[in-house]
Amino acid sequence: MAKAVTGGELANRDDESPLSFKTKFSFGVGAIAELIALTSVGSFAMFYYNQVLGLSATLAGLAITMGLVLDGVTDPLMGSISDRTRSRLGRRHPYMFVAPIPVGISIFAVFNPPEMLPAVWLFAWFSGFVILLRFCMTLYHVPHLALGGELSSSYTERTRVMSYNNFCSWIGGAGTTWIAYTFFFHATPEFARGLLNPDAYAPFSVVASITAVFVLFASAWFTRDQIPRLPKPPSNLPRYSPFEFFRDMGKAFSNMNYVWLLVAFFFLSLMLGLRSGLGIYVNTFYWELTSEQIRLFVIGSACGYFTGFFASTGLHGQFDKKRVIVVTALSLSVIPAMPIVLRMMGYFPENHTEALVPALIAFAALSSAAGSILNISVMSALADIADENEVRYGLRQEGVLYSTRTLFSKIDNAIGHFFAGITLDLIGFPARGRSGEVPDDVLWHLGLIDSPLAIIPGVIAAFFYGKYAIDRRVYEANRSRLVALRVERLRD
Repeated sequence: MAKAVTGGELANRDDESPLSFKTKFSFGVGAIAELIALTSVGSFAMFYYNQVLGLSATLAGLAITMGLVLDGVTDPLMGSISDRTRSRLGRRHPYMFVAPIPVGISIFAVFNPPEMLPAVWLFAWFSGFVILLRFCMTLYHVPHLALGGELSSSYTERTRVMSYNNFCSWIGGAGTTWIAYTFFFHATPEFARGLLNPDAYAPFSVVASITAVFVLFASAWFTRDQIPRLPKPPSNLPRYSPFEFFRDMGKAFSNMNYVWLLVAFFFLSLMLGLRSGLGIYVNTFYWELTSEQIRLFVIGSACGYFTGFFASTGLHGQFDKKRVIVVTALSLSVIPAMPIVLRMMGYFPENHTEALVPALIAFAALSSAAGSILNISVMSALADIADENEVRYGLRQEGVLYSTRTLFSKIDNAIGHFFAGITLDLIGFPARGRSGEVPDDVLWHLGLIDSPLAIIPGVIAAFFYGKYAIDRRVYEANRSRLVALRVERLRD
């Protein structure tokens, strides 16, 4: 078997001492831009093109779907290329320094199409720049996630690293939402619902794009000191080729623990994509919330993500990751559906009452806590799978493992957004609709699909998560075997 490490690497890679706050936070900061892009395009851009520019919901959803699917296909390719890269900047950082500027340009272009385009060209512009944005984010995001998986070899320190990534994801998503509703999509004399103001989207896109570029560069720059201690590819490992790519994929999919996580994530992302595509419609038209009220959901998500940030490591110290993953997957499926289910049963506050927004915020907090802990747990588990695959094949595959997961996420999320667009057309949801004027039967069907029916794929996901089999005992055995194998290689 190939000699894959040097003596210095051996010491570095099995160092389970805690990482510095600066390293963990600098790594996590890169996730902010991912959520800026996802929130801007997945929520605001779809609404903008449908409700402001008049593009059909199906075509708006299809544009996002195309971007996610075509981008998702490139994720494993990027993972394999990154795993095999040799450079002065290591395996991950070359791509993390190249991607930021194209990401910023793409975000700006999505929200600034030429005026008076016919529908077909408007669709072409939207889909084209969504695809470009997603591709550029892949160039950054896949190596960035792989970097997080290899910063530490500790069972619980990996959880802490991913906690920072998850918390910064919340900052990106919640911060984008709060800033958007506070400074750009607030009510005006002409537009009581600020999201319908066409003049608000251009300045929003400028701030979003500049912020994304800044945080992407910051994450790459302030983690570059870790490059010397990161794993390097074996000296005789072939460079990327289509043949080697399929070999890498075969190794990844030979691990059934990885397969079960992917299958589960397929169903989970289907649920999340559907809810993401419909969420802004539910808040604006079903609950009849103003922009000022919607931005208060940041309070709930903050409580939930703070809970996840501080609780995940402790939970993994007390329970195996599988148990935590299954419970939080079920919670994330059921809790977000409860407000509409309770409304349908007559047990939830009516619209425009004082109790409505606090009740919605409370459920948002519980949902965010479940989602935060689930994401941290799965991302930490992927690093444990990388250990298991290194025992089998002598090659760490963080790039392939994390990227294939994001592939499933994007394809499924795309399907969910596409279903959301089709759903809006099938139930007769009006383009350029006004709050309070959408027919009751249309709103009832919107609520039915967003909540009770969306639970189903989430429950299926929890079932498959339950098949994951790496507990602490297996993890410790893998770590012991890796140390022995590396010592043996050094002696050869």
